[in-house]
Amino acid sequence: MAKRDLLGQFSRFPHTRYQGSKRKIALDIVRRLLRLDFETVLDAFGGTGSVAYAFKCAGKSVTYNDILRFNHQVGLALIENDEVRIGAETIDGIGARLEGRDYEDFIERTFSGVYYTDEENRWLDTAVGNLRQIPDRYVRALAWFAVCQAAIAKRPYNLFHRSNLYMRTADVSRSFGNKASWDRSFDEHVRVFAAQANAAVSRGDAGCRAICRDVLKVPPGFDLVYIDPPYISRSGVGVDYRDFYHFLEGMLHYGEWGPMIDRRSKHRRLQRALDPWSAPSTCYQMLSRLFDHFRDSILAMSYRSDGIPTIREIERLLREFKPCVDVVDTGASQYALSTRRSTRQVLLIGHG
Repeated sequence: MAKRDLLGQFSRFPHTRYQGSKRKIALDIVRRLLRLDFETVLDAFGGTGSVAYAFKCAGKSVTYNDILRFNHQVGLALIENDEVRIGAETIDGIGARLEGRDYEDFIERTFSGVYYTDEENRWLDTAVGNLRQIPDRYVRALAWFAVCQAAIAKRPYNLFHRSNLYMRTADVSRSFGNKASWDRSFDEHVRVFAAQANAAVSRGDAGCRAICRDVLKVPPGFDLVYIDPPYISRSGVGVDYRDFYHFLEGMLHYGEWGPMIDRRSKHRRLQRALDPWSAPSTCYQMLSRLFDHFRDSILAMSYRSDGIPTIREIERLLREFKPCVDVVDTGASQYALSTRRSTRQVLLIGHG
């Protein structure tokens, strides 16, 4: 595929506010890997799906994987789905209460005053009730994508890490944030994000799929495995996506959400589950297990230059499984809430 075609196709991928998104460098990552001989790809920690989508645009057979259910909907909507789009009538009806249908009020009862207004919480209860009734899995996934992106857009910091509805509702002057976006209705946001998702739907040259598993339980056999694990800062603080986006994950577990909640927390997070990928004491061991599990594949890993393990430690570990290891600087890296300006994104490629 010509460079111009790849850029044109990828440009349709939606912009998201998801922490750690590789959208800005996804094309560069894939272009650097296209010099190698491979056809099947596993995106082991799929996240926003931007890298998987770039591989799809390049004509590869991509398996998107993410252990979080709300992320899995992204994979279904934009990676596995080749042609299905969500219609205007379905979009307009996401937040509308249908006569004769019973709606639960779990979000309205449980999250009053936490993230959204009571009216917005009621809208979300309605949306979940309607989405669960959509029969087509790809239409449903597109709708989930739009609702989850709308929920993120209406949050200060685009996260669910604290109870801070007051930041939206307080009548004060603000030096940060996007109050216009916070105050825009869910219906308006959903229409925008659904349109973006529809525009991104495209047929791949090879079959693609989306799965939702612990990556170490995904059977090996891929030509290339792309790895973008949770980042752990130099100070030992790991990015816990389940914790940052617990509200979105809860919506995908709506019927079982109640028992999953830590009622001691003000922001009603999910009960903490040990994530060995996000802990400094276990992340190196997890990488070793992952490299070993997929040792017959080309291994390509993205990481930040200031993380734990260090780039040099990851390189040494890769050399235990691969005779050739390339370390490539893919550009500056700074997330919205970060004060570090010297951090670089690095791509490590084990092959041969």
